[in-house]
Amino acid sequence: MQYENLRLEIDNGIALLTISREKALNALNSQTILELRHFFSDTGRLNPEIKGVVLTGAGEKAFVAGADITEFSGLDSAQGAALAQRGQDVFFLIERFPKPVVAAVNGFALGGGCELAMACHIRVAGEKARFGQPEVNLGLIPGYGGTQRLIQYIGKGKALELLLTADMIDANEAHRLGLANYVVPAGEEVAKARELLLKIAGKAPLAIARVIECANAYFAEGVDGFAREVAAFGECCDTADFKEGAAAFVEKRKANFQGQ
Repeated sequence: MQYENLRLEIDNGIALLTISREKALNALNSQTILELRHFFSDTGRLNPEIKGVVLTGAGEKAFVAGADITEFSGLDSAQGAALAQRGQDVFFLIERFPKPVVAAVNGFALGGGCELAMACHIRVAGEKARFGQPEVNLGLIPGYGGTQRLIQYIGKGKALELLLTADMIDANEAHRLGLANYVVPAGEEVAKARELLLKIAGKAPLAIARVIECANAYFAEGVDGFAREVAAFGECCDTADFKEGAAAFVEKRKANFQGQ
């Protein structure tokens, strides 16, 4: 697929995926959602060269300033539900992606942008970053998972306050609440995200994928996360990576994992 709104660069096993609609503050339109779906279900998943993904927005003003509201006018209830479902489906692809995804939040992460950042596994915020779910200002609610993931990260009380008031929070407050893992000087978001991913890339990739799966299982309806952890632990014991990791530990050397 030829991407119109995404830029993809791969360096040393790390994919830098940039949402490139700077004039629109990188707002998520239907084409961008389609391209994100393709990357996280196809290109990024199937390319063995990619060990992790940095997701960011073009320019200095916005990570993603929200969904493209120009596409919302005239929606009826069925069309609105279908649009929200498409967004949720893509964000679940990101959340369940077997390789680590770090959001490098370089400005406004509002509405769908905040939801997109929350679907990533780790968030690095630049000091100018702003997070918020302002949908009630439009007579809407978050539709791409915002009412669910914000509670998971910061708790019900504070999440409801932000969802109901539409207030924005800055990077330091996001870090204090647990929404952002790191706050860095503006312009250093991608570098910090790459640093984290390069550290993770040295670990066993099959084990990394199962950690992501088991962590997600905690929140999955009808799934026993503890049981999934037991099964995944057993699966890891059958891998060549486990044998290599155990041997490297005994021999006091660095493991050479092959993802097998």
